[in-house]
Amino acid sequence: MRQELLSLPKGLAEEVSKNLVMVARLIDEDPEQAYAYSRIALRLASRVAAVREAAGFAAYATQKYSEALAEFRAAKRMTGSVELWPVMADCERGLGRPERALAMAGEPEVQKLDKAGQVEMRLVAAGARRDMGQLDAAIVTLQSPELASHSVQPWTARLRYAYADALLAAGREDEAREWFAKTVEADKDGAMDASDRLAELDGVEFVDALGGDEPDEIEDEIDDEDEEQDAAEVAAAERASDQAEYYDEDDEEYEPLERSAEADADADLTDEIVVVEDEDEDDVQARDKA
Repeated sequence: MRQELLSLPKGLAEEVSKNLVMVARLIDEDPEQAYAYSRIALRLASRVAAVREAAGFAAYATQKYSEALAEFRAAKRMTGSVELWPVMADCERGLGRPERALAMAGEPEVQKLDKAGQVEMRLVAAGARRDMGQLDAAIVTLQSPELASHSVQPWTARLRYAYADALLAAGREDEAREWFAKTVEADKDGAMDASDRLAELDGVEFVDALGGDEPDEIEDEIDDEDEEQDAAEVAAAERASDQAEYYDEDDEEYEPLERSAEADADADLTDEIVVVEDEDEDDVQARDKA
């Protein structure tokens, strides 16, 4: 990404970089705000592949799958890389086209993916099978050497969780319990709710020891304050970006924004500066006598 931004003028590169940092920072906790920042970066530098990719992930996080797919395709066209192939296929699922996602799972691009990408493609394909009502086929799709391996990789917990969930959907509770337990073992960071699913299968219920919703209410108030601050920052950044707008002339989806009449009026306003010169002492005395 850094190398790509070096192709831009220094000031523009810094502005784009700031917006991309905000996208990365907010995409998990506040995807809507991340999306807003991504649109600013996109207006400033739509010819940069990293910007198109970031805009795609921000749109994907907000379930704007058609827009995300368009951005991922643009990034792929610019770089020639196939690493976005699985998430592009998942966008097809999000658009209600699981058959297209399944077709993509059989394309030559999959063989060019690294191991993590191939596992991700397997997860998407299994999801597409479930979308199509082919639950048994989804279970078979997930049965792979990566699933059977005892070594824990970055994708292990997600793969085991998907398999356990598919087993449970098929009514195979004992097997599902086993694989949810294996998911907990692999999920060192506790990013997934496998332990909750396991407890649910075992009939365990959790009781709120505090007996109230006050912590949630406090958290909501903090979130509201953060959202107001983020919204103000986004608005300021958008006003700044409107002063110098860049867009992809070859892409029909992106057109320059029209400046509002109010903005043009503001641009014509100038502050009047009144200069007061010091009076001579003789002038002051003459004025006093008069």
